[in-house]
Amino acid sequence: MNTGRRTTANAASNRRRGRRTLGLALGLALGSALGVGALGACGPEAKAPEAKAPEAKAPEVKAPEAKAPEAKAPADPSAPPVKTRVKGAPRIVAFGDVHGDLQATLAALRLAGAIAADGETWIGGSLVLVQTGDQLDRGDDERAILELFDRLADEAAAAGGAFYILNGNHELMNAAGDLRYVTPGGFADFARVPDLPLNDPKFASVPEVVRPRFAAFAPGGPYARMLAKRPTVLVVGDTVFAHGGVLPEHVSYGLEKINQEIQRWLLGQTDTPPAIASGETSPVWTRDYSMEPDASDCATLDRALAAIPAKRMVVGHTVQIEGVKSACGGKVWLVDVGMAKHYGGSPSVIEIVGDTVNVLR
Repeated sequence: MNTGRRTTANAASNRRRGRRTLGLALGLALGSALGVGALGACGPEAKAPEAKAPEAKAPEVKAPEAKAPEAKAPADPSAPPVKTRVKGAPRIVAFGDVHGDLQATLAALRLAGAIAADGETWIGGSLVLVQTGDQLDRGDDERAILELFDRLADEAAAAGGAFYILNGNHELMNAAGDLRYVTPGGFADFARVPDLPLNDPKFASVPEVVRPRFAAFAPGGPYARMLAKRPTVLVVGDTVFAHGGVLPEHVSYGLEKINQEIQRWLLGQTDTPPAIASGETSPVWTRDYSMEPDASDCATLDRALAAIPAKRMVVGHTVQIEGVKSACGGKVWLVDVGMAKHYGGSPSVIEIVGDTVNVLR
């Protein structure tokens, strides 16, 4: 990056930091009113502030004051250990954040060849498909998307393929009770979830309009258990996928350990989320590779890839206004194109065939 571009980028970063600090202050005020924690936002855009390294650091994931059940949940036989490393495939397709927009989601699935133009069932055969997280918030179709993905994953497995859905920061925010980016339609949709323990005293301080969604995603709740089946970091052959990115310290900590600890929390087997899921350097929050990475960021990427080991990384989390792009000599692919209605982008996916990566629009 030349000096002129660096100066412009720094000025833009400072403006984003100011917007992020204001957004966090508003979110903390709302969190206080709801009795929940405030975690931060995802994706650069005018309405939802963001930053690569905000002065007000990306807040830690904290358990809400209106706590999910304190008793440890028993091991859930419906949630087997999360897969962290799986074998490669002749054709792998990945796409990024969908944020509650079912039509954009269906368009991405059709671009991938996973579903037919006039259907919503798996036709992908042996295709391996990866969605890099952030199904939730900013849109009204979240339940439909979550349940569609769950069904398609079963259908893909039965057909000899696979559909891996990752947890992003917005999934973990909802589990932690941070509901600042939920739309009115998103609250109303979860009011229709059956058999939620809405009268449980532990939810008494949560406002009634918020309570069904809060209970649905609280660790041990039905939608938290759905999220518990999903990895946060996934290695498919020689490609690693994460919502924000994998840093060398994540590899040292243990990718399997990250997935296991987040799964246990979502199942309600621990009272608080693991520290590795918190803060601006976590696998769901880091933007080191997705916001104009410089030589230092690319060197960090090289160390992470060598330690995994993998040839490339695929991440979402930060909207790429011009569409899918790569950085660091093609070693990282940025697939959050802002396809949801909230952002106004157009769906696109990437296709990995051997050592070739294609963008499908």
